[in-house]
Amino acid sequence: MNPDDLRMRTKQFALRMFQLAENLPRTASGRVLATQIAKCGTSVAANYRAACKGRSKAEFIAKLGVVEEEADESQFWVEMVMEAKLIPSARLSLLHKEAQELTGHIRRLTQNSFGARFVTN
Repeated sequence: MNPDDLRMRTKQFALRMFQLAENLPRTASGRVLATQIAKCGTSVAANYRAACKGRSKAEFIAKLGVVEEEADESQFWVEMVMEAKLIPSARLSLLHKEAQELTGHIRRLTQNSFGARFVTN
């Protein structure tokens, strides 16, 4: 996947995370989850965009690490919504899968950029 495609994919992911946040119930737990989901979902896209503008290989790799963490955190928050049964799991399965795929793709991109022997799980 080229950088422009991944930039668009992460932006679409952020927009889908916003939609999820908007559809959560207006309860105490729903508001907490909505805030976390909106923050980490948009952070995936924003930090990937920043990584692409990195001034050095080290800066690029460091930003990719942040992107991977935020994608993984996004997956966690989607799982929390599913397990708390705030929205039916069937409606979230594609978003959850996208979070998993983005996390894996960014991890591989980091490994290929840095050298797999230095990257840990």
